[in-house]
Amino acid sequence: MELSREQWSELRKNTPLTLTADELEDLRGVDDPIDLAEVTDIYLPLTRLLNLHFTGSKQRSSVLSAFLGNDGERVPYILGIAGSVAVGKSTTARLLRTLLTRWPEHPNVALITTDSFLYPNEVLEAKGIMHRKGFPESYDRRALVRFVAEVKAGGAEVHAPIYSHLEYDIVPGATQVVKKPDILIIEGLNVLQPAPPTALAVNDYFDFSIYVDAKVEDIRNWYVHRFHQLRRTAFEDPKSYFKHIAELSEEQATAFAKNVWRDINERNLVDNILPTRGRAGLVLQKGPDHAIRRVRLRRT
Repeated sequence: MELSREQWSELRKNTPLTLTADELEDLRGVDDPIDLAEVTDIYLPLTRLLNLHFTGSKQRSSVLSAFLGNDGERVPYILGIAGSVAVGKSTTARLLRTLLTRWPEHPNVALITTDSFLYPNEVLEAKGIMHRKGFPESYDRRALVRFVAEVKAGGAEVHAPIYSHLEYDIVPGATQVVKKPDILIIEGLNVLQPAPPTALAVNDYFDFSIYVDAKVEDIRNWYVHRFHQLRRTAFEDPKSYFKHIAELSEEQATAFAKNVWRDINERNLVDNILPTRGRAGLVLQKGPDHAIRRVRLRRT
């Protein structure tokens, strides 16, 4: 079913706003104009839906535990968030994590991005696919599925690699530890990608999934604008993989960003990411100003 922003906002009911403007500033991504009105109209109804869905999932787990006659150990709830580069899915994931932790039913919410399961650059170079970083084949799919399966099975401490956007690579020896979360959010480009025959996909473990959507031309504009923002900030760091970009002129940087978008990000979006949109439980449709205009919700 499709709901306008106004119709969706009414579904907030009495869900309180537990976020301050300063906290939102910390959660906001580069060049993402999200404000507290967006949080109130879009994300509070969404957290209410997820809370209800979490409760229903917990009840279903209790039924199965009663049938099996075991002690009913809590099963973590897995939420997947997908969408293009520069569409704002990382902000969505961080915001939902913060808001969901403030519900008493699920105070322990962990967030993992699939960037942590990219192959290291040396592996991508050996495979000859460094130019396809972010495409499905650039991820260690088996390691990602093993990680989520172990969390879902109730592993006490499950480790994931750490990816550095500054260095544009996996950090050797560094890990992020997930300890029995109430909810685990998995955010990434290809989390709704179907599995090869006879294999499991990461989304087979999802309890719910969200796709952050926008027109391709809008995302392209956001990408180029964000690229310039990063060129004036993070790319100037001597440790940055892209430090050479900071030395380009405005015109050269714009041309570079447009070429990267056309040859890599747009191709990945059209060929691999966008076709998975219909698999999501909920689609957030953005307008040219980044504001969410409509929400599409699957009934089943």
